[in-house]
Amino acid sequence: MTKAATTPQEAFWSGEFGDEYTVRNDGAHWIASNAALFSRVLNSAGPVKSAIEFGANRGLNLQALRLLSPKMEIAGVEINDKAVAELKKLPGIEVHHKSVFDYVPEKKYELSLIKGVLIHINPDRLADVYRVLYKSSSRYVCIAEYYNPSPVTIPYRGHTDVLFKRDFAGEMMKLYPDLRIRDYGFVYHGDPNFPQDDITWFLLEKAQS
Repeated sequence: MTKAATTPQEAFWSGEFGDEYTVRNDGAHWIASNAALFSRVLNSAGPVKSAIEFGANRGLNLQALRLLSPKMEIAGVEINDKAVAELKKLPGIEVHHKSVFDYVPEKKYELSLIKGVLIHINPDRLADVYRVLYKSSSRYVCIAEYYNPSPVTIPYRGHTDVLFKRDFAGEMMKLYPDLRIRDYGFVYHGDPNFPQDDITWFLLEKAQS
């Protein structure tokens, strides 16, 4: 079981709204679109043997990674009970049922990943998430989120203070100067084949000794 939520945003996503999101975001078309996005990420990174996702929900991103790299060691961290139940149905995925704030990196993965999650994190706690992303990675960090050059708060499905846009990758690189951009891209919601929700992705690489 997860600990009690530490922020209003955690309570929001671990509760009924998070349950509804898990049910709403299902379908093979999502996996196909995610596979198209991550094929670009992995093409830039080269062979990746292991990955961990923070805020994995029901595993649509992890399933896409599995399609692209069947032998990849995969783990997911997720706070919502309903999403974790779906995630545990997927074979070969190590599931951590907890908040990203409670996750203690005990091993490193070649790739740490977060997609569509930082936008819902309390801005006062972003540095904590950046730290977990950084410490969980031996080489790459992938951030795929809504981008805005300056911080803004956006109403979301009738709710306030649950969606925030900013330059997440830029902030993380300022905190960890050894990170550099390996690649980046954008996926338009109107893409005729593999749409995403206007996602900007960044593949960051740690300096290698």
